[in-house]
Amino acid sequence: MKVKTILVSQPEPKIENSPYFDLEEKQKVKIDFRPFIHVEGVSAKEVRQQKVDLKNYTAIILTSRNAVDHFFRVAEEMRFKVPDTMKYFCQSEAVAYYLQKYVVYRKRKIYVGKRTFAELSPLIKKYKDEKFLLPNTDKVKPLVPETLDGLGIDWKQATFYKTVVSDLSDLADVYYDVLVFFSPSGIESLFQNFPDFKQNNTRIAVFGNTTIKAVKEKGLRVDIAAPTPETPSMTMALQKYIEEVNKKK
Repeated sequence: MKVKTILVSQPEPKIENSPYFDLEEKQKVKIDFRPFIHVEGVSAKEVRQQKVDLKNYTAIILTSRNAVDHFFRVAEEMRFKVPDTMKYFCQSEAVAYYLQKYVVYRKRKIYVGKRTFAELSPLIKKYKDEKFLLPNTDKVKPLVPETLDGLGIDWKQATFYKTVVSDLSDLADVYYDVLVFFSPSGIESLFQNFPDFKQNNTRIAVFGNTTIKAVKEKGLRVDIAAPTPETPSMTMALQKYIEEVNKKK
């Protein structure tokens, strides 16, 4: 069956030159975007209940832009003035760059990893006398606490924001040829919203091994998978699939 409509379970890209828009134009398909999950902040009261007092920490570990936003939101709710001496350990350049929304970059002690958490850990280890706080989501990859425990540092993890299933009830009678997923949480959202979901002729595109596993555990069929050596991005995998099925008579 030909592909005419695609639903991507993420927010619409904010950049004009997104490869999704190129794909839409080149392949003459309609692509809609809808986040199946979203982030909600945890209140300052709930953070306090986790026995977190911000003045006890000298360094903050930031793994995402959400972590940046919610750390400063909670600090404001607690009426805590973040001291100029605070050290920031950012997982990537993108996170460090985003930090400028809240602090004057050149006047702060900011340490930046390359991309992965493992690449950030040697920088953290250099400052093992600091007291570290990891403001994070309720869904943390086990690698992060395991890595920090292995460094032998004084650290605490606290939930500052949660991943929540979005309400998709308005999509109940809407059919798409392809559904695109990037995380097991997206699959969880699909079944929470539509417990009786049947795949039938809907093609499912997934990114990453954990998402593939989640799809198969629900008894669904994976039709398009990325990354692969041939198609390292989701848009490339979609393009390859569409070119193959849409040229058939």
